[in-house]
Amino acid sequence: MKNLCLLTYLKKEFQKPTNKEQIINFYDKATDDYRFWSKDLNMHFGYFVPFKTNLLKRDRMLNQMNAEIFKRLQIKNQKKHIVDLGCGMGASIRHGIENHPKLAITGLTISSFQVEKGNELLNSERATILNRDYRNTFLKENTFDGAMAIESLCHSGCSTDALQETYRILKPNAMFVIADAFTKKDLEQMNPLAKYTYQGLCDSWSLESLGNIHRVIDDMKTIGFKDIKVQNIWYRVAPSVLHVPFAISGFILKKLFKKEPLKPESKKNLKGSFFALLSSLSLTNFGYYIITAKK
Repeated sequence: MKNLCLLTYLKKEFQKPTNKEQIINFYDKATDDYRFWSKDLNMHFGYFVPFKTNLLKRDRMLNQMNAEIFKRLQIKNQKKHIVDLGCGMGASIRHGIENHPKLAITGLTISSFQVEKGNELLNSERATILNRDYRNTFLKENTFDGAMAIESLCHSGCSTDALQETYRILKPNAMFVIADAFTKKDLEQMNPLAKYTYQGLCDSWSLESLGNIHRVIDDMKTIGFKDIKVQNIWYRVAPSVLHVPFAISGFILKKLFKKEPLKPESKKNLKGSFFALLSSLSLTNFGYYIITAKK
């Protein structure tokens, strides 16, 4: 009986999808839900600037986050080619090429759905989306004039191999900009509510882990990145996070009104949004940062 139980357990473990497979499945099936969050299909939180963005206009804040990233990439009016690591449906790419006429952007995603639909939306000679893993891009070294990662490196815990691969494909002195949520403590140092929030975030959004901000910065220094600047922008992001309960309620009501069932991936997405709201209330354990660095 013990051996039978062990075999059953092992069979389940071998059949369990890998984290990469979970991410692909999640984005292949839940990406369309993001239209309810953003008409431009921005798959991230926003950046609030007093007297410039409107607290009630979510897409304004989401696109302001895009603008902040490109400003830190120091694009200016120059002919450059940058890479978007985990580009989603290419909303940030579209923002970049629309506002910087000499800029070319290559986006990377492991979701075949996002590659197909994202390229249809781009429809530009200056932008393309490739089906590549940002931890192993198969791209030539010293290729890009800049790299950005908006709420995407969290899927790998902002892993060392992802940072190393980014360093490899960047040209010398090229800028690297990350905008993402990070932990301030290791999991075992968190209180029970923070641990519950952390696990809920990871399970709902298929995250390997959230990167620890201190470990990530140490990794970047070890890899060779220089001029590293770290800015905790939770207060800029918080206004868009506060849209979460209203967006969730509206999305569910819309589905009920149309008598459409919620897909499992949609439920996970909604749960993840709820846990993101919880994490924003735990400032001693979590933060939202923009990190800039040069190769």
